[in-house]
Amino acid sequence: MSEETTQPEVRQVSQYIKDLSFENPKGTAGLNMASKKRPDIDIGVQVQGNKLEDDHYESVIHLNVTAKVDGEVMFLVELAYGSVWIFKDVPQDQLSPLVLIHAPSMAFPFARRIIADVTRDGSFPPLMMDPIDFAALYRRNQDNQASGETETPESIN
Repeated sequence: MSEETTQPEVRQVSQYIKDLSFENPKGTAGLNMASKKRPDIDIGVQVQGNKLEDDHYESVIHLNVTAKVDGEVMFLVELAYGSVWIFKDVPQDQLSPLVLIHAPSMAFPFARRIIADVTRDGSFPPLMMDPIDFAALYRRNQDNQASGETETPESIN
């Protein structure tokens, strides 16, 4: 007799802006400062995963971008970009990597485009973020959790 093997189903259902904020605290003075000197850009990245219902999971990329010239903030962007996925018949030990590595890797190009558009619409040059290695971020967070330091919110059940 042959055993039936159920193939896992991995499918994206939706993606969306969950939260978006852009601040230009210096107004046109910031534009003048940024045009004379290249701003220092600081980018913070966190990924959060949540089980919604049945086989539906949400993955959220949190991006916090600060641009400064001579210590003065030129602009701030905060984006929470979410995606909902169906992970059906997936082994339990593979859920976390799917929600925290695969899902954000697929959604990141769209979040990157939003950041570029918002900075451009704020009269700054569009900020084109480098790709993010979500696998390395996942491993670092796993190491931090093992040593008792948590940096990224995770709540996959």
